[in-house]
Amino acid sequence: MFVALCLLSAGACAEDAASDPITRPATKTNRWAEDWSPLADPARRTQPFDDLKYIPLFAADPKSYLSLGLTLRERFESNRTPAFGIGGPRGDAYLLQRLQIHLDARLNENWQIFAQVEDVRAPGKRVITSVDENILDLRLAFLSYSRTGEDGTFKARAGRQDFAFDLQRFVSSRDGPNVRQSFDALWADWESGPWRVLGFVSQPVQYRIYEPFDDVSTKAFRFSTLRVERKVFGDQELSAYWGLYERDGARFLDAVGNESRHVLDIRYAGAAGGFDWDLEAMGQIGSVGRTDIAAWAVGSRVGYTLDTLPWRPRLGLQGDAASGDARRGDSTLNTFNPLFPNGYYFTLAGYTSYANLLHLKPSLTVHPAAGLAVSAAFGLQWRQTTSDAVYVQPSNPVPGTAGRGHLWTGAYGQLRADYVFAPGLTGAVEAVRFAAGDTIRQAGGKDGTYLGVELRYAW
Repeated sequence: MFVALCLLSAGACAEDAASDPITRPATKTNRWAEDWSPLADPARRTQPFDDLKYIPLFAADPKSYLSLGLTLRERFESNRTPAFGIGGPRGDAYLLQRLQIHLDARLNENWQIFAQVEDVRAPGKRVITSVDENILDLRLAFLSYSRTGEDGTFKARAGRQDFAFDLQRFVSSRDGPNVRQSFDALWADWESGPWRVLGFVSQPVQYRIYEPFDDVSTKAFRFSTLRVERKVFGDQELSAYWGLYERDGARFLDAVGNESRHVLDIRYAGAAGGFDWDLEAMGQIGSVGRTDIAAWAVGSRVGYTLDTLPWRPRLGLQGDAASGDARRGDSTLNTFNPLFPNGYYFTLAGYTSYANLLHLKPSLTVHPAAGLAVSAAFGLQWRQTTSDAVYVQPSNPVPGTAGRGHLWTGAYGQLRADYVFAPGLTGAVEAVRFAAGDTIRQAGGKDGTYLGVELRYAW
């Protein structure tokens, strides 16, 4: 019933938007980044419930207001062989439901208080983990300040928040799984001309699935970063950051103990003449207990869009590599830690992790109609070393694969369609078929088949 009301409301919104020449604020993945102050003009409140999107606080200041909103995501998933069927159920079909309700208070143009509660459930799922359910809990709650002067813009946030970098290979808000990742953090940001410098200290939120309002963050898990960005050659992006990832009681196949991992990341991205590219490399050093860390990863996405052809086809090529542990028992851990991966950088199926990996993926994306994008891709996977395991999302070793078999892991095909039904209402369908290599089969694994159907509504 609730979903039906949302859909009816979205349809009415679409009709009103078509007749309203005034550009309205757009909903965003990060709801706290929306600005509904244009609705200070009553003539712009043309859609149902607009009086709740903009509730004035002070008549003399249109930048002071309250805004209510919600996000509802329903996704049906069928996964015939999660983790290739090793150590878990051979097949599963279930619903992933995420409901989030937020309050955005703008005290003036400088100060913001944002709070969001969520109820996340996975009806019918056989194995429930902390990324599947989060029953009635506080997802975001922070105080934000920003000020723009002649020299630039300063921003700061304190409290429970989320953040993501670039394509979210390694630092993400984890939108792919059912429960997004939040951080209890202090964040500061300075932007001036082509430069941006930001930094934060945080304790990643650890999700509990048993009681309402039971999520915690502790000093046992910490993540801090200092990042520098610069626009080069026009709008092309060059960035670098240092991070410190600290976790007590970490467990790897060849190391156990407190983890202290320094990361250095460099990225270059841009577009020109129909081409687009995103290149990133990360090195990691530190220790897990008494074992030293020496790990690395690289990622690339390049493409060419033929704008003059019907459907505007984009030919893409993705290449990724991440180190695995070269030798067991040598006091050095080479297994790359993907930190906070987004869960959909490869596919939603979860058969691929950014650890001990070589990956090549050509793709084709077309736009047959307004609001519709259809993509097809074919992925090839190897291990970087046979001494380490095959890994699945987020970074779980497949039992019986470490030190056995061949480099070849398998191949997969991926089909995905995304469609915008109306402002704030989107849908997606994704299908993945993974043909497992002999190493996985000899460990007792099977081919993987995944289907996901998603509907998302944001108000």
